[in-house]
Amino acid sequence: MSLASQQRPITIQDIQGYKARGERFVMLTAYDHPTAQILDQAGVGLLLVGDSLGDNVLGYPSTVPVTLDEMIHHAAAVRRGAHRALVIGDLPFMSYQVSPEDGMRAAGRLLKEAGVTAVKLEGGRRCAELVARLVDAGIPVMGHIGLTPQSVNVLGYRVQGRETSGADRLLDDAVALAEAGAFSIVVEAVPAELGQRITGAVDVPTIGIGAGPHTDGQVLVINDVLGLSTGPHPRFAKAYADLRSVITDAVKSLSAEVASGDYPGPEHSY
Repeated sequence: MSLASQQRPITIQDIQGYKARGERFVMLTAYDHPTAQILDQAGVGLLLVGDSLGDNVLGYPSTVPVTLDEMIHHAAAVRRGAHRALVIGDLPFMSYQVSPEDGMRAAGRLLKEAGVTAVKLEGGRRCAELVARLVDAGIPVMGHIGLTPQSVNVLGYRVQGRETSGADRLLDDAVALAEAGAFSIVVEAVPAELGQRITGAVDVPTIGIGAGPHTDGQVLVINDVLGLSTGPHPRFAKAYADLRSVITDAVKSLSAEVASGDYPGPEHSY
């Protein structure tokens, strides 16, 4: 049975089982209640309330300004809309980097106040201690290596792991996260060959975004999938619709009907 056809709520064990059977799956971001409902009903098994909330919904220049309170607010809305999908909430920048205790408190708030099932954090070996402590406390963790947007001021937006030393570091990061207890790992913006090597090096599922076709799953930002994003797009982004044009046309039609007096008509009046 695929994630799309499964009727009961998706579990961590389901996701891990798909790697064992070689079945690929999709994760999409969601930031609000109606989008979560649509994606849940469409059969998407994993919904990530990413801190990409910042530059896709809140108008921030990057993910860096997003606060924990903002993450909780939007994750709670997504959780209320998703009855089957597994919901993962991002730990935002500086909610876990100062100390493991900060990370424990932030993750606990996401589970208790927003109702997510798991949290995601960026970083490899340096986060392994926190991952182990969270898992020991009963909080499932999704890792994230490669291009980590919270580190944009250090890394920039560029492909990671092109050189042998960088590739080896990312392999070590993936192994460290898996050994610490992460149930899956997002791998972002790395060469396809490295994405394949990382996937083969760990027993937990890898979820690629710009990491080639050989990861266990794929994740995209919903705004990119629906054609709502503006400006330059990363190479891995693919639009499956053009909702920006659909919305623009709908609003123009409404404006024209109001100007002409065609709306509201008798059928829209009491």
